[in-house]
Amino acid sequence: MKYLSVMLGVFLMFSCKNEVKKNEIESLTASEIIDKSIAIAGGEMLKRSTIKFHFRDYRYTAIRVKGKFRYTRFKVANNGDSILDILKNEGFRRYVNMRQVKVEDSMVLKYSASVNSVHYFSVLPHGLNDKAVNKKLVGEEQIKGKAYYKIEVTFNKNGGGEDFEDIFIYWINTETYKPDYLAYSYNEDDGKGMRFRKAYNERFVEGLRFVDYNNYKSENPKTKLNDLAKAFDNNQLKLLSKIELKQIEVDLIDL
Repeated sequence: MKYLSVMLGVFLMFSCKNEVKKNEIESLTASEIIDKSIAIAGGEMLKRSTIKFHFRDYRYTAIRVKGKFRYTRFKVANNGDSILDILKNEGFRRYVNMRQVKVEDSMVLKYSASVNSVHYFSVLPHGLNDKAVNKKLVGEEQIKGKAYYKIEVTFNKNGGGEDFEDIFIYWINTETYKPDYLAYSYNEDDGKGMRFRKAYNERFVEGLRFVDYNNYKSENPKTKLNDLAKAFDNNQLKLLSKIELKQIEVDLIDL
């Protein structure tokens, strides 16, 4: 009887601990989950950093310090001209052969969105706490046998950029708090659609987390954004491209 009492006590103790842990998980908000994810990815260090990397034909540089940012991309065109795009808090500028050129307003929006997009994806989940971001925990979902928080992200028109109507979904691992998958819908001049991305090749450079992505699309026009993870889990998505950052360099700025 004494043995049974001890075993019952141990069982109740572990049951209570598991119940507390379960309750803690269930009580997490979308903002708290994102906060944990950002902390694991390097946290506040990003806000005082210079990051350089190659992506496709361009060399990108991002300087972030005390709320100010300077995003650039640079390439040498086939005709030998150098093209430098600079996006700052104050606006966008383009330089050809180191001379500033006039850019039509419509193209300023297009170029700005293009530059910002690459820098945005390069440091996810950083950026998900920006003022224009709206986060909503819409549930949990299993992908390839692992549990994920499913967080929907939308943007305010004011401060949300040209593509503020885009909708994102992030699947954040319930154990590691890392965003292993994301999906988004887009509506642009050349069409609309959806993409699903799987993170791979995780590495940390000076404490900041970087990943590459396999970029997928659905060939079923009836597939909804909310169902892309299920389609991926069932091997129903087509690999479209790879998003690879190369030659990453990080310098942390002393403030």
